[in-house]
Amino acid sequence: MNAVIDLNADLGEGFGVWSLGDDLALLDVVTSANVACGFHAGDPLIIRRTCAAAVDRGVAIGAQVSYRDLAGFGRREMDVDPEELCAEVLYQISALDGIARAMGGEVTYVKPHGALYNRACRDVVQAEAVVAAVADYIPSAGRPLPILTLPGSVLHEIAAGYDVPTVTESFADRAYTPAGTLVSRREPGSVLHDPDEVAARAVRMAREGMVTAVDGTEVRIGARSVCVHGDTPGAVVLAEAVRKALTGAGVTLESFA
Repeated sequence: MNAVIDLNADLGEGFGVWSLGDDLALLDVVTSANVACGFHAGDPLIIRRTCAAAVDRGVAIGAQVSYRDLAGFGRREMDVDPEELCAEVLYQISALDGIARAMGGEVTYVKPHGALYNRACRDVVQAEAVVAAVADYIPSAGRPLPILTLPGSVLHEIAAGYDVPTVTESFADRAYTPAGTLVSRREPGSVLHDPDEVAARAVRMAREGMVTAVDGTEVRIGARSVCVHGDTPGAVVLAEAVRKALTGAGVTLESFA
């Protein structure tokens, strides 16, 4: 049973005149904001506004780093040279942290996005490129930023070798495979939309560290943070339902950062 849990969401994922999700409403619900750094979504103005709003609400700011894939929203898997990927992740963290500091906050963790998240869970080479970038960026606290990742991800072992902390997370609004990974978004039913179902899953994740996979298998996924995607239709309703259910179950909502 985890009596303390973080509730995170992906934010700042618009671009120019195109908006996605209700960032301000979600910032009133979550404890951590995974802010797009401009590679899969986001631009300087959106980043600035999102960071300022997060600081105003006391919400932790995380760098949501991605493959350079605006057209595909960072959800297309890419083979990127490790040195190049390391540099691009470092660039994204640095850019977001600079703006966050100008707004009175700072980046307190890193979370890969989309295809990079899934690839780094299983691909040692890509995972090490991400970890190396995080290890290279030392914030004001003087120690590397933690990385959010799935339980069982290869990132955990690689990060330990770099003395980079990791934090396990679960996804209240995503379907799971029996192996404890996320069902591909190409598959029907991969994203969950019913607020009651999503809230109940979040409570079980926090209280029991378990989730039921698509085949009925019970999977152990002990996690410190629960994610609700900000780009999911009805994301605010989902997040509010999750928060209400967690607090109602006696779980304290608090950022791990």
